[in-house]
Amino acid sequence: MTPSDLSSLINTEAHKILADRQLDVTVLPEQVVVERPRNPEHGDYATNLALQIAKKVGMNPRELASLLVDALSAHDEIATVDIAGPGFINIRLAAAAQGQIVADILAAGTTYGHNSLYSGERINLEFVSANPTGPVHLGSTRWAAVGDSLGRILAACGADVTREYYFNDHGRQIDRFTNSLIAAAKGQPVPEDGYGGDYITEIAANIVAQEPGVLQQSEPDMR
Repeated sequence: MTPSDLSSLINTEAHKILADRQLDVTVLPEQVVVERPRNPEHGDYATNLALQIAKKVGMNPRELASLLVDALSAHDEIATVDIAGPGFINIRLAAAAQGQIVADILAAGTTYGHNSLYSGERINLEFVSANPTGPVHLGSTRWAAVGDSLGRILAACGADVTREYYFNDHGRQIDRFTNSLIAAAKGQPVPEDGYGGDYITEIAANIVAQEPGVLQQSEPDMR
């Protein structure tokens, strides 16, 4: 049983409880939130659904939570379920239900989790697009991993994903960068609105080392 399966089960039982009492079922959220408790001793998952909707239907949160506990306890996938505090529900899954997740993953192999949610949709995903006038830093690396993962998830949901790294090598920003490199290569101060730092000096030195006559060439008009 996955968190999504558990969420659907809780929603179904809550719907039955409200409907049987002729209470407003529209107060139920589209998706019931289930979370991992901070303390693992409290169970595998927890939900605050009873607290979320009880007052909207004129019930005490613990009373509604108690009804949900009774309903959920009847399912073989649930090992234990109890009420905490004013109406939180802690749930522990049966060992067989947890093992079924692993069995499903192994059976599906590389297709596990794939679906057609975004089938037929084309998505252009831009990520990283690091600033070309400054050093690449850890944040850029992090967003590369996040962007790639998001692209894989969208593709697994059926989308036609185009991944784009936008490299902005044109405009005033690059002009300032170029002027800064020229100044550093000549040993001059950083131009107004220019870029400073050791990386500018290092890049300029590398360019001069590779192209010794570069400073004797005509300089471009940066106006």
